[in-house]
Amino acid sequence: MNVEEVLNREDFKRCLAFHGHLCPGVSIGYRAARAAMEYLAAQRAEDEEMVAVVETDACSADAVQVLTGCTFGKGNFIYRDYGKMVLTLLSRKTGEGVRVAMKPDAFAPDPEHLALIQKVTCGEASEEERARFHRRHTRRSHDVLVMPTEALFKIEAARVDLPPRARIAPSEACAACGEPTMATKMEAVEGRKLCRDCFRGVTG
Repeated sequence: MNVEEVLNREDFKRCLAFHGHLCPGVSIGYRAARAAMEYLAAQRAEDEEMVAVVETDACSADAVQVLTGCTFGKGNFIYRDYGKMVLTLLSRKTGEGVRVAMKPDAFAPDPEHLALIQKVTCGEASEEERARFHRRHTRRSHDVLVMPTEALFKIEAARVDLPPRARIAPSEACAACGEPTMATKMEAVEGRKLCRDCFRGVTG
């Protein structure tokens, strides 16, 4: 499959629409999610039948949510702050899981690209540098979309305990700020129930 074919896929268009722009991260998340779902022969989750665990909160996580149907609101999208391009996808139906981890040499840093990112982010890039950044950013995004899966990722079966299904708990007013708070997320201090924000303020 060439770049144009991938860019014209409806599932990839949905990822771009959700994320807002094309970048290497969303391309990586797209490829990882597709690889995981193909491994499990899984369809997009309509409810909680799958669980996705991501180890970064970067751009790739958006594509994972769109393709897998796992979301924070359904309680089946879990974020672990490890700073890794890793996706673990689990099926509640079969109990099977797969871990898709980016290979160390799959997306080697490009010094010029990194320098341009820094300039653009800081607002110090000239028009010519912005144009160069856009071209290089787009090319690297496209490269990810057509790389062989085995060159991008290490894929292996995952044996992970499935988290419990999402629970709905009643809310109570925080004794300090008065805002409705899920009762199971409150902290007790001197006989009063506080939201965690107020609890931090009291305990320092």
